[in-house]
Amino acid sequence: MTSATVDKAGVLAPPPIIYGVSLLVGLVAHWLQPQPVVSQAVAHVIGPAFVLCGLVGLPAVRAFQRAGTSPLPWRPATALVSTGPYRFTRNPMYVGFTLLYVGISLWLNTLWPLLLLPLVIVVMNWGVIAREERYLERRFGEEYLEYKRRVRRWI
Repeated sequence: MTSATVDKAGVLAPPPIIYGVSLLVGLVAHWLQPQPVVSQAVAHVIGPAFVLCGLVGLPAVRAFQRAGTSPLPWRPATALVSTGPYRFTRNPMYVGFTLLYVGISLWLNTLWPLLLLPLVIVVMNWGVIAREERYLERRFGEEYLEYKRRVRRWI
C-alpha cells in the first residue's frame, strides 16, 4: 500500500444503515398497506428462528476482536481474519444481517421488506463487499487471494 492510497475500503455506507433503511421503508409500506407473508402462528415461530440464526454475526465480531482488528469496514484492516465463522463464509456478519432482516420481516409478518431484500443484496455486493474485497486484495495481497479461493463470499 502506498502512502497515497487511503487505508480503508471506501464502502458506500455502513452495512447496518443499508439493511436498516430498507427494513424501515418496508415497515412503513406495511403500515400503509399491510401484506402478511404467512399465518401469525407460523410468523411467531419462523421469525424468531431466523433472528436466532442471524446471531452468527456475533462470533464474527469476536473473531475480529481476537485478531486485534476493527470489524468496521470504514476503518483500516490490521489483520486478515479467517478463523471462526470466517472459515465458512467471507462475510458472516452480512449473512447475519440478512438472516436478522428476514427474521424481523417474518416475525412482523410483512412482505414489503422481503421484496426490498434483493435490492439490499445488490447494494451490499456492489457498494460494500466488492469494495472491501478490492481493499483487502491491496492490503493483504496473495494471502487474501488464497483465502478468497478457499472460502465462499456468502455461504
